[in-house]
Amino acid sequence: MVLENILLLSVGIVIVAFLYSSVGHAGASGYIAMMTLFGLAPDVIKPAALVLNILVACLASWQFRRAGYFSWPLFWPFALLSVPFAFLGGYLKLPAHIFKILVGIVLLYSAARFLFEFGPDQDTRPPSKPVAVSVGAGIGLLSGLTGTGGGIFLSPIMIFLRWARTKEAAATSALFILVNSVSGLLGNISSTRQLPLFALPLVIAAVSGGAVGSYLGSRRFSPGFIKKLLAVVLTIAGFKLVFT
Repeated sequence: MVLENILLLSVGIVIVAFLYSSVGHAGASGYIAMMTLFGLAPDVIKPAALVLNILVACLASWQFRRAGYFSWPLFWPFALLSVPFAFLGGYLKLPAHIFKILVGIVLLYSAARFLFEFGPDQDTRPPSKPVAVSVGAGIGLLSGLTGTGGGIFLSPIMIFLRWARTKEAAATSALFILVNSVSGLLGNISSTRQLPLFALPLVIAAVSGGAVGSYLGSRRFSPGFIKKLLAVVLTIAGFKLVFT
Protein backbone atom coordinates (compact mmCIF):
# COMPACT_ATOMS: atom_id res chain seq x y z
CA MET A 1 0.00 0.00 0.00
CA VAL A 2 1.15 3.58 -0.67
CA LEU A 3 1.81 5.83 2.32
CA GLU A 4 -1.32 7.93 1.74
CA ASN A 5 -3.57 4.87 1.86
CA ILE A 6 -1.86 3.58 4.99
CA LEU A 7 -2.47 6.91 6.72
CA LEU A 8 -6.11 7.02 5.62
CA LEU A 9 -6.62 3.42 6.75
CA SER A 10 -4.99 4.27 10.08
CA VAL A 11 -7.49 7.09 10.61
CA GLY A 12 -10.31 4.65 9.96
CA ILE A 13 -8.78 2.13 12.39
CA VAL A 14 -8.57 4.81 15.12
CA ILE A 15 -12.27 5.61 14.73
CA VAL A 16 -13.29 1.95 14.70
CA ALA A 17 -11.14 1.11 17.74
CA PHE A 18 -12.53 4.07 19.70
CA LEU A 19 -16.15 3.29 18.87
CA TYR A 20 -15.98 -0.44 19.51
CA SER A 21 -13.83 -0.33 22.65
CA SER A 22 -16.23 2.11 24.29
CA VAL A 23 -18.86 -0.67 24.34
CA GLY A 24 -16.47 -3.44 25.40
CA HIS A 25 -15.79 -4.69 21.87
CA ALA A 26 -12.50 -4.75 19.98
CA GLY A 27 -13.47 -3.84 16.41
CA ALA A 28 -12.66 -6.87 14.23
CA SER A 29 -15.72 -6.47 12.01
CA GLY A 30 -14.91 -2.78 11.56
CA TYR A 31 -11.24 -3.48 10.79
CA ILE A 32 -12.29 -6.09 8.25
CA ALA A 33 -14.63 -3.59 6.57
CA MET A 34 -11.94 -0.88 6.47
CA MET A 35 -9.23 -3.19 5.11
CA THR A 36 -11.63 -4.58 2.50
CA LEU A 37 -12.44 -1.02 1.42
CA PHE A 38 -8.74 -0.34 0.89
CA GLY A 39 -8.28 -3.48 -1.21
CA LEU A 40 -6.24 -5.73 1.07
CA ALA A 41 -6.23 -9.43 0.20
CA PRO A 42 -8.78 -11.59 2.05
CA ASP A 43 -6.07 -13.95 3.31
CA VAL A 44 -4.33 -10.98 4.93
CA ILE A 45 -7.42 -9.28 6.35
CA LYS A 46 -8.75 -11.96 8.72
CA PRO A 47 -5.55 -12.63 10.73
CA ALA A 48 -4.55 -8.95 10.72
CA ALA A 49 -7.96 -7.99 12.09
CA LEU A 50 -7.62 -10.59 14.83
CA VAL A 51 -4.22 -9.18 15.85
CA LEU A 52 -5.70 -5.68 16.17
CA ASN A 53 -8.66 -7.23 17.98
CA ILE A 54 -6.38 -8.82 20.56
CA LEU A 55 -4.60 -5.54 21.28
CA VAL A 56 -7.80 -3.52 21.72
CA ALA A 57 -9.54 -6.29 23.69
CA CYS A 58 -6.64 -6.25 26.17
CA LEU A 59 -7.20 -2.54 26.75
CA ALA A 60 -10.99 -2.86 27.02
CA SER A 61 -10.75 -5.82 29.40
CA TRP A 62 -8.34 -3.93 31.63
CA GLN A 63 -10.38 -0.71 31.73
CA PHE A 64 -13.76 -2.32 32.43
CA ARG A 65 -12.17 -4.56 35.07
CA ARG A 66 -10.51 -1.57 36.76
CA ALA A 67 -13.86 0.19 36.80
CA GLY A 68 -15.35 -2.76 38.73
CA TYR A 69 -17.73 -4.18 36.11
CA PHE A 70 -16.12 -7.56 35.46
CA SER A 71 -17.53 -10.74 37.08
CA TRP A 72 -15.60 -13.99 36.80
CA PRO A 73 -18.63 -16.20 37.70
CA LEU A 74 -20.57 -14.53 34.86
CA PHE A 75 -17.69 -14.81 32.37
CA TRP A 76 -16.24 -18.31 32.66
CA PRO A 77 -19.27 -20.39 31.56
CA PHE A 78 -19.47 -18.42 28.30
CA ALA A 79 -15.73 -18.82 27.70
CA LEU A 80 -15.41 -22.50 28.63
CA LEU A 81 -16.23 -23.97 25.21
CA SER A 82 -16.01 -20.80 23.17
CA VAL A 83 -12.21 -21.03 23.02
CA PRO A 84 -11.94 -24.48 21.35
CA PHE A 85 -14.90 -23.70 19.08
CA ALA A 86 -13.31 -20.37 18.05
CA PHE A 87 -10.16 -22.33 17.16
CA LEU A 88 -12.28 -24.69 15.06
CA GLY A 89 -14.03 -21.80 13.33
CA GLY A 90 -10.70 -20.13 12.59
CA TYR A 91 -9.33 -23.38 11.18
CA LEU A 92 -12.29 -24.14 8.91
CA LYS A 93 -12.66 -22.62 5.47
CA LEU A 94 -16.34 -22.76 4.58
CA PRO A 95 -18.38 -21.18 1.75
CA ALA A 96 -20.14 -18.91 4.21
CA HIS A 97 -21.86 -16.30 2.00
CA ILE A 98 -25.46 -17.16 2.95
CA PHE A 99 -24.45 -17.79 6.55
CA LYS A 100 -22.86 -14.34 6.81
CA ILE A 101 -25.94 -12.65 5.35
CA LEU A 102 -28.21 -14.32 7.92
CA VAL A 103 -25.91 -13.33 10.78
CA GLY A 104 -25.72 -9.78 9.43
CA ILE A 105 -29.50 -9.49 9.35
CA VAL A 106 -29.68 -10.62 12.98
CA LEU A 107 -27.15 -7.95 13.95
CA LEU A 108 -29.06 -5.25 12.08
CA TYR A 109 -32.26 -6.29 13.85
CA SER A 110 -30.44 -6.07 17.19
CA ALA A 111 -29.13 -2.62 16.28
CA ALA A 112 -32.66 -1.41 15.47
CA ARG A 113 -33.90 -2.62 18.85
CA PHE A 114 -31.14 -0.76 20.66
CA LEU A 115 -31.88 2.43 18.71
CA PHE A 116 -35.62 2.46 19.28
CA GLU A 117 -36.28 0.43 22.42
CA PHE A 118 -33.38 1.15 24.75
CA GLY A 119 -34.08 2.25 28.29
CA PRO A 120 -32.45 2.20 31.72
CA ASP A 121 -30.87 -0.99 32.96
CA GLN A 122 -33.32 -3.32 34.67
CA ASP A 123 -32.93 -6.13 37.18
CA THR A 124 -30.83 -8.94 35.79
CA ARG A 125 -30.39 -12.64 36.40
CA PRO A 126 -27.42 -14.63 35.04
CA PRO A 127 -28.26 -17.68 32.91
CA SER A 128 -27.82 -21.20 34.16
CA LYS A 129 -24.38 -22.68 33.61
CA PRO A 130 -25.50 -25.17 30.89
CA VAL A 131 -27.21 -22.37 28.95
CA ALA A 132 -24.19 -20.08 29.22
CA VAL A 133 -21.79 -22.85 28.16
CA SER A 134 -23.96 -23.73 25.14
CA VAL A 135 -24.34 -20.11 24.07
CA GLY A 136 -20.60 -19.56 24.46
CA ALA A 137 -19.81 -22.58 22.28
CA GLY A 138 -22.09 -21.36 19.49
CA ILE A 139 -20.74 -17.82 19.61
CA GLY A 140 -17.18 -19.14 19.70
CA LEU A 141 -17.76 -21.02 16.46
CA LEU A 142 -19.35 -17.92 14.90
CA SER A 143 -16.44 -15.78 16.00
CA GLY A 144 -13.90 -18.10 14.40
CA LEU A 145 -15.85 -18.39 11.15
CA THR A 146 -16.40 -14.64 10.80
CA GLY A 147 -12.96 -13.50 12.00
CA THR A 148 -14.36 -11.59 14.97
CA GLY A 149 -14.05 -12.04 18.72
CA GLY A 150 -17.75 -12.80 19.24
CA GLY A 151 -18.61 -9.74 21.31
CA ILE A 152 -20.99 -8.43 18.65
CA PHE A 153 -23.06 -11.57 19.30
CA LEU A 154 -22.61 -11.95 23.08
CA SER A 155 -23.34 -8.49 24.45
CA PRO A 156 -26.74 -8.00 22.68
CA ILE A 157 -27.84 -11.44 23.91
CA MET A 158 -26.80 -10.66 27.48
CA ILE A 159 -28.59 -7.30 27.49
CA PHE A 160 -31.78 -8.40 25.70
CA LEU A 161 -32.19 -11.48 27.92
CA ARG A 162 -31.30 -9.45 31.02
CA TRP A 163 -28.38 -11.67 31.94
CA ALA A 164 -26.26 -8.61 32.79
CA ARG A 165 -26.41 -4.83 32.98
CA THR A 166 -24.95 -2.86 30.08
CA LYS A 167 -21.46 -2.27 31.49
CA GLU A 168 -21.29 -5.77 32.98
CA ALA A 169 -22.09 -7.15 29.53
CA ALA A 170 -19.37 -4.92 28.06
CA ALA A 171 -16.81 -6.15 30.60
CA THR A 172 -17.72 -9.79 29.95
CA SER A 173 -17.63 -9.29 26.19
CA ALA A 174 -14.21 -7.63 26.28
CA LEU A 175 -12.43 -10.61 27.88
CA PHE A 176 -14.58 -13.03 25.85
CA ILE A 177 -13.37 -11.30 22.69
CA LEU A 178 -9.77 -11.48 23.85
CA VAL A 179 -9.67 -15.23 24.50
CA ASN A 180 -11.64 -16.04 21.34
CA SER A 181 -9.50 -13.78 19.16
CA VAL A 182 -6.34 -15.49 20.38
CA SER A 183 -7.91 -18.90 19.76
CA GLY A 184 -9.25 -17.90 16.33
CA LEU A 185 -5.87 -16.47 15.32
CA LEU A 186 -4.08 -19.68 16.35
CA GLY A 187 -6.65 -21.68 14.36
CA ASN A 188 -6.07 -19.50 11.32
CA ILE A 189 -2.29 -19.82 11.61
CA SER A 190 -2.61 -23.61 11.98
CA SER A 191 -4.71 -23.75 8.82
CA THR A 192 -2.75 -21.33 6.61
CA ARG A 193 0.75 -21.96 8.04
CA GLN A 194 1.35 -18.21 7.75
CA LEU A 195 1.86 -15.49 10.33
CA PRO A 196 -0.37 -12.40 10.02
CA LEU A 197 0.98 -9.35 8.19
CA PHE A 198 0.16 -5.88 9.46
CA ALA A 199 1.67 -2.39 9.37
CA LEU A 200 2.95 -0.65 12.51
CA PRO A 201 0.79 2.48 11.89
CA LEU A 202 -2.34 0.29 12.08
CA VAL A 203 -1.20 -1.13 15.43
CA ILE A 204 -0.56 2.36 16.80
CA ALA A 205 -3.94 3.53 15.50
CA ALA A 206 -5.81 0.61 17.08
CA VAL A 207 -4.08 0.96 20.44
CA SER A 208 -4.63 4.74 20.53
CA GLY A 209 -8.32 4.54 19.67
CA GLY A 210 -8.86 1.57 21.96
CA ALA A 211 -7.19 3.22 24.94
CA VAL A 212 -9.36 6.34 24.76
CA GLY A 213 -12.58 4.51 23.88
CA SER A 214 -12.31 1.87 26.61
CA TYR A 215 -11.53 4.52 29.24
CA LEU A 216 -14.54 6.66 28.32
CA GLY A 217 -16.84 3.66 27.96
CA SER A 218 -15.94 2.21 31.34
CA ARG A 219 -15.82 5.44 33.34
CA ARG A 220 -17.61 8.30 31.58
CA PHE A 221 -20.36 7.13 29.24
CA SER A 222 -23.81 6.31 30.65
CA PRO A 223 -25.45 2.89 30.00
CA GLY A 224 -28.02 4.55 27.73
CA PHE A 225 -25.31 6.21 25.65
CA ILE A 226 -23.38 2.94 25.45
CA LYS A 227 -26.50 1.25 24.09
CA LYS A 228 -26.71 3.88 21.36
CA LEU A 229 -23.06 3.32 20.51
CA LEU A 230 -23.66 -0.42 20.54
CA ALA A 231 -26.44 0.09 18.00
CA VAL A 232 -23.94 1.89 15.74
CA VAL A 233 -21.38 -0.90 16.19
CA LEU A 234 -23.94 -3.60 15.38
CA THR A 235 -25.08 -1.67 12.30
CA ILE A 236 -21.51 -1.47 10.98
CA ALA A 237 -20.94 -5.16 11.67
CA GLY A 238 -24.29 -6.14 10.16
CA PHE A 239 -23.78 -4.21 6.94
CA LYS A 240 -20.26 -5.60 6.67
CA LEU A 241 -21.50 -9.18 6.89
CA VAL A 242 -24.44 -8.63 4.51
CA PHE A 243 -22.68 -6.66 1.79
CA THR A 244 -19.12 -8.01 1.72
